[in-house]
Amino acid sequence: MSRKTFLIIGIMIFLAACTSQTPTSEIEQPILTPDTVEEVNPTSPPPQSVLPTQQVSTDGLETFQIVPEESEVSYEVGEVFLNQDNRFNVAIGITNLVTGEVFVDRENPQNSTIGSIEVDISQFTSDSARRDNAIRERFLESNQFPIATFVPNQVEGVPQDYEEGQQIEIQVSGDLTVRAVTQPVTFDVTLGGSGDTLTGEATTTILMSDFGFGPISIGGILNTEDEVLIHFRFVARP
Repeated sequence: MSRKTFLIIGIMIFLAACTSQTPTSEIEQPILTPDTVEEVNPTSPPPQSVLPTQQVSTDGLETFQIVPEESEVSYEVGEVFLNQDNRFNVAIGITNLVTGEVFVDRENPQNSTIGSIEVDISQFTSDSARRDNAIRERFLESNQFPIATFVPNQVEGVPQDYEEGQQIEIQVSGDLTVRAVTQPVTFDVTLGGSGDTLTGEATTTILMSDFGFGPISIGGILNTEDEVLIHFRFVARP
């Protein structure tokens, strides 16, 4: 695989995927109850490219897919327990139900294109089953709106040269849809890979209120922050 082609594949595969964190602290009490416990190389300068994501034929292109078992998407949000002397905790939920494809033309990399990224947010799992159920049913309402979709439309910071094994840092912008609400977001991305295995990590922050829910407040029990960190770690192969 040429250096040019490999970098194109790296950029494309991030865009096809929309993270692994282990909770840094244990929750002594569920968040939602007072009871006890039960997320290119461009052909010419400048080093920036806008990549097609819609209405592009994928006939004859090689398909790369995210490997869900080796990929994770997580959320992190701060919460304050009002009934525990304002104890602060970071709630973390994780799912590996993320799908997406990238279509690669090895001979003519600029013909490569991407599909949308889909994450089943109804399967976010934290260290509290009560929290997870309340988020699905009352707040994020992911039982009703289980799929979050990211449609990328722009890549910035793409280097002009690439060597296999090198890590690159880029920004990827697009439209994120959660609960039938769509907002523009930008991910900071680190990409790398070897052979036919592509890896990467991406992070962004969103506001729950931008998508019509949160910050969460349960009188006398807890308040959450509005800001949520989204962290994505992925592996993709042909």
